Amino acid sequence: MAAFLGLFLLMLARLTFLGLLEPPLLATVPKVVANSRPAIVDRNGAILAMDLPITSAFAIPRLIVDIDDAVERITSVFPDLDHRQLYDKLATRAHFAWIKRQITPLEEQALWDAGVPAVSFRSETKRFYPNGALAAHVLGAVNVDNIGISGLEKWMETEGLADLRSSGMDTSADALEPVVTTIDIRVQHALESELKKAIEKYSAKAAAGLVLQVETGEVFALASLPDFDPNAPSAALKPDRINRVAAANFEMGSTFKALTTAMAIDSGRYSIHSVIDASKPLAFGRARIHDFQGKYRPLSLPEAFIYSSNISMAKMALDIGRETHRRFLQQFGQMETLRTELPETATPILPKRWNDIETATASFGHGIAVTPLQASVGVAALVNGGKLIRPTFIKMSALAPRLLGTDLVKAGTTKAMRYLFKLNADVGSARNGRVSGYLIGGKTGTAEKVVDGRYSKTLNITSFMGVVPADAPRFLVLTLLDEPKGLPETYGFRTSGWNAVPTGSAVFSRILPMLGELPSFNEPPDQSF
Repeated sequence: MAAFLGLFLLMLARLTFLGLLEPPLLATVPKVVANSRPAIVDRNGAILAMDLPITSAFAIPRLIVDIDDAVERITSVFPDLDHRQLYDKLATRAHFAWIKRQITPLEEQALWDAGVPAVSFRSETKRFYPNGALAAHVLGAVNVDNIGISGLEKWMETEGLADLRSSGMDTSADALEPVVTTIDIRVQHALESELKKAIEKYSAKAAAGLVLQVETGEVFALASLPDFDPNAPSAALKPDRINRVAAANFEMGSTFKALTTAMAIDSGRYSIHSVIDASKPLAFGRARIHDFQGKYRPLSLPEAFIYSSNISMAKMALDIGRETHRRFLQQFGQMETLRTELPETATPILPKRWNDIETATASFGHGIAVTPLQASVGVAALVNGGKLIRPTFIKMSALAPRLLGTDLVKAGTTKAMRYLFKLNADVGSARNGRVSGYLIGGKTGTAEKVVDGRYSKTLNITSFMGVVPADAPRFLVLTLLDEPKGLPETYGFRTSGWNAVPTGSAVFSRILPMLGELPSFNEPPDQSF
């Protein structure tokens, strides 16, 4: 009886000891992770990103008695787990160890049925993107802890979401207002669809595009292909998945000629009626500036624009003066990093010095590399009355703080540029961009790619910036193709007018009815200069 009594007292003491120790141990494993995020919706309320409840499996290694048995049962449910790594993880005295994050309900039930001691579940949230890869470069992605790591998801962290979590305030999805973007999911789909068709048709390496409201700076669509699915964001790390619109620099080629032409007209030294002598190449020592399929004769300013004369643009820039030219590009946002809600952005690549040769080449978009978004914002300022507006991806974002410059050009300059854009779409290099019933204006750009420090004669970047309606632009559409190939129907040509322009026309045809732009088949009144 004394022996049994002593054994009973020993068991009671042990139970008392364990009762005092185990609650703090278990309390180190929180049951819920409060990393919820607000939903993201398009400008019309369509869901772009949302949180879903999900379960993760964990273990308390120090409480596991038979590690081999636990590993065997767990890997029978998750055969993709490495046996050795799981064994090493469980063979410790740790209080907590993840088994697998974000498991399915079927996997949760199977692990429960396996009956592994010291294994339990933790409620979490998983970010879900119901449209897959649509607008991926705008939305960005989150990590396994539901923390934003790119795009608007990362921007939300810096706009107070991280502070709410750290302060312990309620950040459940129900307690947070949705983030309303400027993106129109219909326009986004149309843009991506036409870019995919262009990649396939012209065997291009990649493509990118943009739909911008020129009066407010709101981005209705932004696409860069190939893209990635934010539901499985690991593919975003591949080098070819970069956001080519905002996070990559390109020599934008002849689209820069719009800025040069506007500068020349605004200076008062040139007008629509001016004539520039482009009869022979421009010489800089042993270097020569030629025109692609040039006329090699004196050109009127409209001819210089629609024939995309490098010689004429260089002569005008040099005549205006290199410092004035540099200052003009600075005013139109081409010399500094363009900051938006997207964390991914590139800094322009500028000439180390700004001498005559750099002025001449920059006048037609060579020797200076900017983001396509940056170039689009500059062109938008030419046709909206001289307002340089920092673009936004958040609907109802106040306009005043985003005005980077106003009255940058005279009213007459804006009128002249609208006329030249329209003329170029009627009879110039952008004539394949016309859409029946709409006044389309635009400027093309074809730039040789730099490969190993030298310009390639076989690889190029083609782009098209189109505005509509040309007489009072509301929207700008950018289409860009990386390394397009010539086709029999393009007579072997791979310049912008044969690929980026038709792609832009297809985008216009699809999105203009969505944007409430009604067609008109009446001839516009002639513009007098």
